[in-house]
Amino acid sequence: MKIAVIGGGISGMLTAYLLCEEHEVTVFEALHAPAGVLIYGIPEFRLPKLIVRAEVDYIRKLGVKFVMDTVIGVSITLDELFEEFGFHAVFIGTGAGLPKFMNIPGENLVGVFSANEYLTRANLMGAYDFPNFDTPIRPSRHTVVVGGGNTAMDSARTALRMMKCKVSLVYRRSRQELPARREEVHHAEAEGIHLELLTNPIAILGNEESEVVGIRCQRMALGEPDASGRRKPVTIKGSEFDLECDTVIMAIGNEPNPVFVRATPGIEVTKWGTIVVDPETHATSRAGVYAGGDIVSGAATVINAMGAGKKASAAMHQYLLTLPNPVVNGKP
Repeated sequence: MKIAVIGGGISGMLTAYLLCEEHEVTVFEALHAPAGVLIYGIPEFRLPKLIVRAEVDYIRKLGVKFVMDTVIGVSITLDELFEEFGFHAVFIGTGAGLPKFMNIPGENLVGVFSANEYLTRANLMGAYDFPNFDTPIRPSRHTVVVGGGNTAMDSARTALRMMKCKVSLVYRRSRQELPARREEVHHAEAEGIHLELLTNPIAILGNEESEVVGIRCQRMALGEPDASGRRKPVTIKGSEFDLECDTVIMAIGNEPNPVFVRATPGIEVTKWGTIVVDPETHATSRAGVYAGGDIVSGAATVINAMGAGKKASAAMHQYLLTLPNPVVNGKP
């Protein structure tokens, strides 16, 4: 049976690996290299690209086919995968690659990056290995990273290594509420990254050339716990101050990219844009179509994505064994 995997990220790659022995599997990837966050998001110093590429090569040697630079939902629709390409089942693993912004003044200035763009430039485009790769990121004297999660720590530590500049991390809650793993915070501080805690950006400042020259912040205090259980930050009136900087990296989270879902009727989604699946089988609302990873859970961990791929691959195999005839248009 023929299986299409949409997205060459963590959950998609594991699904392909687990199914390729008994089925013909093709992975469709929007970028020019597979492996998702492993290749474009996690810095070289934490996960060498040589290791990731070796794993991809191994999966390719097992017989998995890769179709790169192809956006399913734009280049090819889900219906076409079934009707024209003859696939019998599809796994959706398109991830959560749409960065969030704060919608504050100045976010469109030159020198403002999402963490996704910054890390992708550094990792997938080889900026970490300049000048061997002639793809440098904008030089910086002081980089400010907004956010407190693992991606914010990765961005800050990447900027420190590439630019050899001052790096500050701005976070609106206290150290106790930092969502990043404790070891990541420890490593960041040990390397010299300054944590500007209980601080919230309200504007990014630019010059006449529309380039970043600073970031305006205000001090915060912790109030009552919010829905997440963490104490809610509240503004301290009259506490505004400016930090001089020339680069700002927004690392405040990601959302599912809506391109595929908007182009695919019949796939049930939540109000957050994630795909609704059966928690045990990862089957979607369309027969023969399964999903897993961040497109289902929202931005989560590598382990969670791998677990989704494992569940979905087992369910897909069982589903395919029950087919008397190929699925037509994703419907029995």
